[in-house]
Amino acid sequence: MRVAEILLKYRDEIIAEWVERLMAEMGTHYRNRPKGELYITVAAAFDASYSVLVDRDYKMIDCHIRWITGLRLLGGFSLSEVQGAYEMFRMVATPILIMKLKKNELLNAIERLNECLFYTITRFSNNFQQLHEKQIRDHAQNLEKEVDKRTSELAESEANYRVLVEDINDGYFVNQNGIIVFANKAFCDLHDYTMAEVIGRPYIEFITPESRVEVKKLYEDRVEKGYAQDLYMYYRRTKDGRGLPTENKVKLVIYRGERAVAGVCRDITERMEMERKMRETESLAHIGQLTTSLAHEIRNPLSSVKMNIQILLKKIEFRGNDKRRMEIMTEEISRLERILTEMLDFAKPIRVNLQPASIKAVIVSCIEMMSVRIQEKGIHVRRKFSRQIPDMLIDRDKIEQAVLNVLQNCIDALPESGGEIGIATKYGPGIGRKVSIEIDDNGPGIAEEDLPYVFDPFFSNKKKGTGLGLWNVKKVIEAHGGQVSIVSKKAGGVHLSMTVPLSRAGQ
Repeated sequence: MRVAEILLKYRDEIIAEWVERLMAEMGTHYRNRPKGELYITVAAAFDASYSVLVDRDYKMIDCHIRWITGLRLLGGFSLSEVQGAYEMFRMVATPILIMKLKKNELLNAIERLNECLFYTITRFSNNFQQLHEKQIRDHAQNLEKEVDKRTSELAESEANYRVLVEDINDGYFVNQNGIIVFANKAFCDLHDYTMAEVIGRPYIEFITPESRVEVKKLYEDRVEKGYAQDLYMYYRRTKDGRGLPTENKVKLVIYRGERAVAGVCRDITERMEMERKMRETESLAHIGQLTTSLAHEIRNPLSSVKMNIQILLKKIEFRGNDKRRMEIMTEEISRLERILTEMLDFAKPIRVNLQPASIKAVIVSCIEMMSVRIQEKGIHVRRKFSRQIPDMLIDRDKIEQAVLNVLQNCIDALPESGGEIGIATKYGPGIGRKVSIEIDDNGPGIAEEDLPYVFDPFFSNKKKGTGLGLWNVKKVIEAHGGQVSIVSKKAGGVHLSMTVPLSRAGQ
């Protein structure tokens, strides 16, 4: 199926999900717009993007950008909000493309989708900035006329200008002779300083050391030569020393009779994280295709070997350790089959079938399934279930799989005696309409340097682990709209928390 056919087939589904996610995830401006209006703007954005992706025709997207720029600026939307709305198309369309296209077709489609969104967001940002600058220029011209007529009203006019700048959502600043001589509240908030701490401070102190050389050169070129790159990315430095990705749009101006650099800075942390997740998704899709192919190639020979060993065990009378060796071979083949199943689960896009179910019943069922292993190692299981939890909309099989994976890890980590596993559920004040499943053990724990990577695919410190267990846990919980976290306990062992809403957002 080609990209054009996929987009046409799933057009209504993509538009509907796009609208729902805008209202659920993109803040109050989108949430407060009439849903019918969002359907109109989103449908127009989809059709314009389709023309770019399929026909490489930019007329519709240019027209759409001009229209939406005025509409959103009038509605008080920030630049980042509308950029995020355009980016939402990538988040909605990519999983469908991954599901329907093969490797080369998928790579081409993703590349064209990235090109389309880069063009759209860049063009919109420029239009938005130009329109905003025009407003400021018009206002400045009016002020100049008023100065000629009534010098006495200059202070009031300047105050009105400052109010206009303060009302924009991005950081606005004026850098004169290397010193910040003007800044709006948004600029101060971006750097975690008060207004009094910002004004009069060298601009270089608001930039991380690794970005200072480049930004300083751009500033000097702009002041001395009159030109330099207007839009650039750097890392701003906050009061507590953090470095955060930021985008600056700057211009040479005359401020109070002297040359200065005025600029608008915008936090792009979310955008860069979105891009990182996109790269991760593309990488995992490639790994998934390779994993699926390898797993199918290996599984058939393994099944044949296992079946023949089982036949030999029934027909031939082995003596001494020979029978045990054959049984070990069968057990190891079964372990390899389980590994292949985990690899196939990793490769498959997850789909949840939500049905009302008792989370307590799911957990009790998991403990019963692991009871033989628990008894073999003499593990004591502590249970504490909240009585107030109503039935939840969950995929019982998937949640069961996630809990079993966590229990399996706990059992593997615990010693032959003295091991303890605690499992509890929490619901009520403090966590909202969510249920938290808490599992801990008193095992050796996880090294501090390994904690950031435990949910990464194929990361494992176990001798016989694939590193896919906790990855699949994370995938299942996030598919339910929840979150999973893990910490090492000071007394030893780990504490893992899976938080799942009673129903997914939008339902």
